[in-house]
Amino acid sequence: MAEQKTTAIALAKEEALNQVTSKINELRKNNEIVFPKNYSVSNAVNSAWLMLQDVQDRNKKPALEVCTKNSIIGSLYDMCLQGLTPAKKQCYFIVYGSQLQLMRSYMGTVAVTKRLKGIKDVKAYCIYEGDEFEQEYDIETATLNITKFNPKFENIDITKIKGAFAVVLGENGPIHTEVMNIKQIEKAWAQRYGKPKSDTHINFADEMAKKTVINRACKMFANTSDDSDLLIESFNNADKTYDTKDIVDNVKYEVEEEIKEKANSKPLGLDPQIVEPIDKIETVEAEKVEVKQIKEEEPGQVNMMEGPGF
Repeated sequence: MAEQKTTAIALAKEEALNQVTSKINELRKNNEIVFPKNYSVSNAVNSAWLMLQDVQDRNKKPALEVCTKNSIIGSLYDMCLQGLTPAKKQCYFIVYGSQLQLMRSYMGTVAVTKRLKGIKDVKAYCIYEGDEFEQEYDIETATLNITKFNPKFENIDITKIKGAFAVVLGENGPIHTEVMNIKQIEKAWAQRYGKPKSDTHINFADEMAKKTVINRACKMFANTSDDSDLLIESFNNADKTYDTKDIVDNVKYEVEEEIKEKANSKPLGLDPQIVEPIDKIETVEAEKVEVKQIKEEEPGQVNMMEGPGF
């Protein structure tokens, strides 16, 4: 039975890879989407599949057993559409009922934003008590600009954060600036995670504050850009709000991994008959299943856009 189950999951992986690769290649042929230079759909899916081996729902049941095939393939498709890979800590997955949901880390959010036209980088900083910070309103552009920021090393204290700001940078300087005070940040935490401060928010308050302001800045810019609707829709799909019970462990994992790192729509068109969880295919006999291999197309066949940081 164990061998049969392993075979079934292997077949499911091939099926997922083939469906995602087929759809992505179709978009490439039609020039509907561009990817970061050297981005490999198959490598990203393989990396995600390895991660999925350890993903569980709140009842400690494996994601590959409780989630529907459609949601698994859809999450992998959204991941590839955004040019993300779990190997770079750019995304991870959560289980919500019988659905698998892609979630971006804020490194992933920055990576996707860099793919938008004219974007060079995204920066974020915390403002601590004692830091000098000033902003002014530009009446000609109807924007708020930061005119002074003088942080001091001795002021760094995660219990004394006054706020945070993020700046979306273009080739010629700042394009969009987002500033949030600590009350706004904590309100955002309460809305997204169910309470103002979890242990993760307390222990990694600076990283969580920057994550929040980055997400707001990038989402605001992305949804006002003229880039691919497919990319923007996929971008927004990974920003859905879920029950804190489903994501609190994943948020803690995400932040801890990012700390370590610093220290060192268009429908997919799936087969409507695929609606059962993966564990239901344990009885599939390998010799009766035909898996059509679809070769991933060479990136040279489409205009590619190199994104910094990929």
